[in-house]
Amino acid sequence: MDEKLNIKQRLLIGSLLFGLFFGAGNLIFPVELGQAAGSSVGLATIGFLITGVGLPILGIIGSALSESDSLFDMASLVSRSYALFFTCALYLTIGPLFAIPRTATVAFEVGVGVFIAKEYINVGLFIFSLIFFAITLYFSLRPGKILDWIGKYLTPIFLILLSTLLLITYIKPMGQVGQFPPQGDYVSNALFRGFLDGYNTMDALASLAFAIIITSSIKKMGVDNPRIIAVETAKSGLVAIIGMTIIYGSLAYMGATSLGSVSRASNGGVILSMVSEYYYGVIGKILLAAIVAVACLKTAIGLITACSSIFSEMFPNSISYSKYAVLFTLSSLVIANFGLENIIKLSVPVLMFLYPLAIALIILSLLTPFIDKNRYIYIAGL
Repeated sequence: MDEKLNIKQRLLIGSLLFGLFFGAGNLIFPVELGQAAGSSVGLATIGFLITGVGLPILGIIGSALSESDSLFDMASLVSRSYALFFTCALYLTIGPLFAIPRTATVAFEVGVGVFIAKEYINVGLFIFSLIFFAITLYFSLRPGKILDWIGKYLTPIFLILLSTLLLITYIKPMGQVGQFPPQGDYVSNALFRGFLDGYNTMDALASLAFAIIITSSIKKMGVDNPRIIAVETAKSGLVAIIGMTIIYGSLAYMGATSLGSVSRASNGGVILSMVSEYYYGVIGKILLAAIVAVACLKTAIGLITACSSIFSEMFPNSISYSKYAVLFTLSSLVIANFGLENIIKLSVPVLMFLYPLAIALIILSLLTPFIDKNRYIYIAGL
């Protein structure tokens, strides 16, 4: 009989999944969605949950079902050249080009930048990102401890801090959802707009990268059968699904009701800052800084670990895992200093190109028990 995870182990894997996925964009985009969607926040949130929660979990499960050792292995069923291109493009997107730098800029602009005068913002961002990535690199150079760092410690700390802010929005609402009309695309296409907003989290892309971390963590617990790994991933994923759904819904609700007490803002980070100050004053800003710092740090560690692992495996004769970790950390440090809005703007066209390819690969991997890695079906599907 194959070994299975016990309840405690499933909760730990679920916590790891949640911790890896819930980072920078996961905090700011639902709040921004809520404020723009207004009375249509329900439909918009459903769309957001499909791409922001459903697809990432399916990506992890599909990777396990396909019995692939990595994203490169999954995509190689099309061709080796396609696998090389897609793997590098995806990992660089969720890695040093966009997602990793965004973790530092969000942490700074939302949590620290509010305390710094405008003329010192650039210097402040540089100093902060330097410290942020030094901590990230320290933990990333110890990948064997990632389950402990993120699953046992950082995720619970993050949830405790965030709950203090979310609960107060229900206890003392800033306004009523129905009193604020939707804006822009949310007027007539709230569901689809929310679906596209979920792209911004990059979690579906990240799921194909994080799969190797989840699979290896489950294997270390004594489970080797790919089918059982997929089942255990699904069971553990329920923890992440429930947690992410509750928090996304709460953040969207926060944004939708915020206009009763605060003004509109250009991004979710500013909205979070205003809401925190509204409820808790200066202490609220400090609380938000702690929430964002922990959320972004744990995601940055996971992304550096995943990117360094795959590149050291794809190019084993080039440089080692530790050197890739240093290289990606330094690259992220440089790009982070371009600022949050520039990073988001540059990432949009890349996400629109990569997401359909990632969704197609996830669907094909989920169909593995039926199509048995048929190369012609993969070529037709992609």
